[in-house]
Amino acid sequence: MKGPDGEMKGPDGEMKSQQAKECSSAEIKFKLKSCTEYPDLNFRIPPPTAQCKTFRIRAFRYVQVIIFAVNEINNNKKLLPNITLGFSLYDGCFSEIRALESTLRLLTGQQQAVPNYSCKSGALIPGFVGDEGAPSALPMARVLGIYRYPQISFGAARTLLSDKIQFPSFFRTVAPDINQAHGMAKMMKYFGWSWVGIIGAGTDNNIESLMNLKNEILKTGTCIEFLEVISIKNTYTSVLQIIDTIQKSTAKIILNYATVQYAIPVIEEAASQNVTGKVWIAPTYWSISPDLSKKIKDALNGSVGFAVHRGLIPGFKEFLYNVHPSKFPDDPFVKRFWEEAFFCKWQGPENQQSSSYMARGDLFPCTGEEKPDTLDTTLFDVNNFRFTYAVYNAVYSFAYALYNLQKCKQNEGPFNNGSCNSHRNFRPWQIFHYMKSTRFVNSGGEEIFYDKYGDSPAIYDIQNWQVLIDGSGRYVKVGVYNSSAESGQELTIKSSDILWSEDFPVTPRSVCSESCPPGHRMAVQEGKPVCCFDCVPCPIGEITNQSDATECIRCLEDKWHNAKHTDCISKVVEFLSYEEPLGVSLTFSAICFSVISTFILGLFATNRDTPIVKANNREVSYILLASLSLCFLSSLIFIGEPKKMSCLLRQTGFGIIFSVCVSSILAKTIIVVIAFKATVPNSNLRKWVGLKTPVTIILFCSLIQVIICTVWITSAPSFPERNMKSQDGKIILQCNEGSIAIFYCMLGYLFFLASVSFIVAFLVRNLPDSFNEAKFITFSMLVFTSVWISFIPAYLSTTGKYMVAVEVFAILASSAGLLVCIFFPKCYIILLQPNLNTKEMVGKGNVAHKK
Repeated sequence: MKGPDGEMKGPDGEMKSQQAKECSSAEIKFKLKSCTEYPDLNFRIPPPTAQCKTFRIRAFRYVQVIIFAVNEINNNKKLLPNITLGFSLYDGCFSEIRALESTLRLLTGQQQAVPNYSCKSGALIPGFVGDEGAPSALPMARVLGIYRYPQISFGAARTLLSDKIQFPSFFRTVAPDINQAHGMAKMMKYFGWSWVGIIGAGTDNNIESLMNLKNEILKTGTCIEFLEVISIKNTYTSVLQIIDTIQKSTAKIILNYATVQYAIPVIEEAASQNVTGKVWIAPTYWSISPDLSKKIKDALNGSVGFAVHRGLIPGFKEFLYNVHPSKFPDDPFVKRFWEEAFFCKWQGPENQQSSSYMARGDLFPCTGEEKPDTLDTTLFDVNNFRFTYAVYNAVYSFAYALYNLQKCKQNEGPFNNGSCNSHRNFRPWQIFHYMKSTRFVNSGGEEIFYDKYGDSPAIYDIQNWQVLIDGSGRYVKVGVYNSSAESGQELTIKSSDILWSEDFPVTPRSVCSESCPPGHRMAVQEGKPVCCFDCVPCPIGEITNQSDATECIRCLEDKWHNAKHTDCISKVVEFLSYEEPLGVSLTFSAICFSVISTFILGLFATNRDTPIVKANNREVSYILLASLSLCFLSSLIFIGEPKKMSCLLRQTGFGIIFSVCVSSILAKTIIVVIAFKATVPNSNLRKWVGLKTPVTIILFCSLIQVIICTVWITSAPSFPERNMKSQDGKIILQCNEGSIAIFYCMLGYLFFLASVSFIVAFLVRNLPDSFNEAKFITFSMLVFTSVWISFIPAYLSTTGKYMVAVEVFAILASSAGLLVCIFFPKCYIILLQPNLNTKEMVGKGNVAHKK
């Protein structure tokens, strides 16, 4: 395997591409004509090769796991018997030019790369492992896809690489970036962080990932206060501007989504300027990178990051601990690792160029006695293999593809006519065929496979960076994101295991506006993101029982909100009840006045032959008292829960009984006039004196009201209803009058009768004292009309049980006015002044004035 990170060879095989041509090193010549358009440029000289400037301990571990995996495979007699795997290593150094140049060298087979030529002999190349970063893996994939060479990246997560049209032979042991964006968006939602800042880098790869992250975060309802992109041309100035933005921002959560080489300067500058009160969220690019300096690690205390899923590589920990310069004296990278890991320097002129620390005078000499097992795990982690685990699986993927190729049986093969290819003579597209269906269980017990896009399942460990009291640091796994889990179960986090920074003793809140409590809804502030809002109480009749509700919910018609607008409760059912004080008072008054009316009726009946009773139309007085007693009792129909029959009878019964009452008063008034006129000699009115005239008047006037009420009942009768709208929070049990016009017609007719009685009584108020009942009728009609004139506006301005109470009060007050004004003076004489109840006194006209 051969590539910027590794190469496999069969010992006797030789790579031949369909487009490649055989050549020897002696035949390689450049035959480029001079370019007249650009005479100053010499295209015959290849550009200088990009140089690696730093030593990465993580990359050194990748080299070691390739060695470890190849040794395991070669020692496994069952996997690839009679085949020995080898490898060639090239460091891409995060350089697209270097990665592409190394790829072409491997394809050519010479140190001098010749595109589309294979000039080597010997072992075949089944595929390429690498590169780590998407910028360098992408040009490799374009070239290798032409020849269908399988390529497995262990770190390139750019979503674009899932496009099988552009990159047909590209595979990867990490998931595409879009899955990480999904997970981070869900994490923002999990912690309730609705106000965040995002930082990215201005590379094509990172811009694409940044836009994916932005879109996923916005989908969850989280708002972005700022999105800053680090300039790749003027990084330092760009970083200073970003730090200024962070300090001015109110967001507590900063997603540093830049790749490691751009993310580190931002954190370093934040630490230098003592930026506090922020929680950094790290992607897989740098979340657990051993390249972070001590200063950065302190600044990242409490941060949370996504990390590629950790896997087990049995025996690899011991393998790493056995790495020592004395065991590999010819490997310069082992000594370089030793210097970087233990902050020391080897003595001797041969090491002067190998160490980046030689310019420093504060480093101790390396003794070789240093112990790898004493290294900080954040620098040299031998327990948590992530990208290293991905490299391990990539090497084994090629081994199992070769294993499946050698198992092929002639006439049963996947190629033309069931053919198979020898493992000593195969084409890259044939290995590619087997790679697509590679599925195996590795030594750690996990199943490794690739989907139709060449991607591995998306599983991320969520890590919390914790700085302990002694100054040491550690990564603690606090959760997992698994895109293949059931919906809603993809993200699992154990919040109790997270140690936030000193600024946040508990889980930090990062919101533009504080949460709206239940009973309120969010009203977005004009010109600001939806996460910036004011909390507005729910309007009348609406509730919300959750925080941060965008809309209030209207209660059902028979429900009403509680005091805090957090729940719909049953409306209070209201009607004028016999149990409540108002109903008891009105009932007691009605019964008392009815009893008084009955008592007066009995008193009049007992004293029916006395002059005072005879002089006041005895029979009409009986009818009037009986109707008054019924008037008082009719008010009781208005009290209590409205039923069909009570609604039907309450207004019509009251109207008919009252019409009898007022008709009786009108009859008494007219009789007074007739009686006075009949005393004139030869008067024609004598024939109207007697019982026939008042009875006729009473029957005729009452009959008109009966007709009105009959029309009312037959055309639009009153009926019980549940009024849920007139009063907030109440269901009013009431009688719907059916036809308001007829209702007021009935009242108008009563008012007409009362008015006629009042006018007639007023005109004859000065008749001789023997007939002075007209004065009392005048006062009674004045009271009656005043009560009912006041009743109309009072009735219309009230609702519910108080509307009924107003009508009951009007019935009682008007009836009581008639009773008191007409009959109390007579009762006074009968009971307390019997000496005045004589024919002589009545005739002398002293009844009304003497006491």
